[in-house]
Amino acid sequence: MTVTTAPITPETGIQYTGLHGADLVDPAVARELRTALETHGVVVCREADVDDAELVALSRMLGEVVVAPIGGDTTHPEISAVTLDPTKSDLASYRRSTFYWHIDGTNDAVPQKATLLTAREVAEDGGDTEFANTYAAYDALPDDEKQRIASLRVVHSFKASQLLVTPDPTAKELAAWERVPAREHPLVWTRSTGRKSLLVGATTDHIVGMPADESRALLDHYLDWATQPRFTVRHSWRRGDLVIWDNTGMLHRALPYQPTSRRLMHRTTLIGEEAVA
Repeated sequence: MTVTTAPITPETGIQYTGLHGADLVDPAVARELRTALETHGVVVCREADVDDAELVALSRMLGEVVVAPIGGDTTHPEISAVTLDPTKSDLASYRRSTFYWHIDGTNDAVPQKATLLTAREVAEDGGDTEFANTYAAYDALPDDEKQRIASLRVVHSFKASQLLVTPDPTAKELAAWERVPAREHPLVWTRSTGRKSLLVGATTDHIVGMPADESRALLDHYLDWATQPRFTVRHSWRRGDLVIWDNTGMLHRALPYQPTSRRLMHRTTLIGEEAVA
C-alpha cells in the first residue's frame, strides 16, 4: 500500500491517504495513529472505508472502549449511530446540541480520551465537523492572563448545553436534563505532563463564586478565544472517511444539517485516562 501524510495546519491535524479497511488494524499502523493523535490532536484517514468490526478492533488498539449504554449496535455494542433520524438512534433528539462547541464527558471526573467517527452517509448540505485546539489556545494567552484564570473553577452541566437548543423547555424536559449530575472542573486543565488546555464549551454553566453576568461573559470570551480561526480546522466529510480526535484537548462541533438529512456516522469512544485537575 502507498500511504501519504500531510499536516492540516501547522498546529493541528494530520491527514492520511491510502489506509483502507484492514490496513488500520495492523498493530504498527495503530501505534503510528496513536502517536499522531497525541502529536496533532486530529487524525483524518481519507476514504478509509472501515467496517464496524475493523472500527472496533482499531479502537481497542488505541485504548479502552466505551460500551454505549444507549443506542449501541446489537452486533457491536461499542458503536453508536450519530444521526438526526430517530429511527436509527434513540439519542437523535439530543444531537442538535452537537452543533455547538463542546468536549464530550465534561460531566464525568475523567472525560473521554478520544473519539473515532466514520462516515456511512454524508449530508448533502452542512454536516462538516470543526475542531478547536484548546492546548494552543491556552498557550497563546498572555502570561498575566494565565495567572488570573489559574484558580477559576467552572460547573459543567447537561442542562447548559440543552438550553442552547431549547431555551424555553417544558418542566418535563428541564427535569430530565437536571437528572444528569453536574460536575465542577478547573477552567484550566493541567495534565500530569504539565501540558495545559482551556476546558470550555457548551456545557459550561457558570464560574464558581462569580456573578452570573460576569461569569457568562468570561466563559463566552474564552470560548470565542479558543475557537478563532488560527486554532481551528474544518473537516468536509466524504463517505468512508475516518476521523480520530483527542477529546480532552479539542473542542468539536458539527455544522448544522437538516433533520431529514441522510447523514449517518458510526462512532466509538475511548475511556478517559486522566482525571481533570
